[in-house]
Amino acid sequence: MCDRLLAEGHSVVAVDNFLTGAERNVAHLGGHARFRLIRHDITQPLAIEGPLDAVLNMASPASPKDYMQHSIATLDVGSAGTRNMLELARAKGARFLLTSTSECYGDPLEHPQTETYWGNVNPVGPRSCYDESKRFAEALTMAYHRTYGLRTNIARIFNTYGPRMKLDDGRVVPAFIDQALRGEAVTIFGDGSQTRSFCYVSDLVDGLYRLMQSEERDPVNLGNPNEMTIREFAERILRLTGSASPIVIRPLPKDDPKRRQPDISKARRLLGWEPRVPLEEGLRRTLDYFQP
Repeated sequence: MCDRLLAEGHSVVAVDNFLTGAERNVAHLGGHARFRLIRHDITQPLAIEGPLDAVLNMASPASPKDYMQHSIATLDVGSAGTRNMLELARAKGARFLLTSTSECYGDPLEHPQTETYWGNVNPVGPRSCYDESKRFAEALTMAYHRTYGLRTNIARIFNTYGPRMKLDDGRVVPAFIDQALRGEAVTIFGDGSQTRSFCYVSDLVDGLYRLMQSEERDPVNLGNPNEMTIREFAERILRLTGSASPIVIRPLPKDDPKRRQPDISKARRLLGWEPRVPLEEGLRRTLDYFQP
């Protein structure tokens, strides 16, 4: 996102406490005249000198491994962190964009998922720290819009992948790539029939950039509607890497969604947006990044 904003001519102040992120992901921007990096936890108030046109709140652990390990921090960043960023936007007269998640739909009973679906979320399950953090952040964002007239946008992001992910972050794309490249068994949870829809990172960033400039206040799904099973995806990774790794089956974690596919009709209509990068091409770019 920083790369895209700079390419569009904007000045960027990036804020991260690096709980799960890595400074190396923006190291190439260190000498850029319009880029500044601040190490800060947004659960604490943040003061930025000068004007701001937009505040993009993208802060949160995002993989089950990370947010279950940092459950309290995840709840804090979705609540106190979102409040602090909303206050910053309000003080600066800036627009505000929240990156929410398809996890707001939980283990969905509606398929594909539309923005009007209220979800099937377990509020006390092991994933609830992330699900409810994002659901609360959405409610808080809408409250600021209704109360203060803040110009807000909410993106519900579906599975996204690409370079600069952590191989050990627990999400399916880096996990399968890491196991395949190491020649280790590729681990599937459940019988592999559960589905996901994978969107390449540059497509997702383009959707966020368009949404940030729109006047749509209600949530908008951003993701790739091309659904596939986890087993099919594992087999695709094995073919691309030429790996002889076997596939092994493990029990499905509690509350893991059985199906996940976005309805992106709204994004197509309002933003003129849809994913452009085919899965094969996106996976090759990702593999090129991770291969030595």
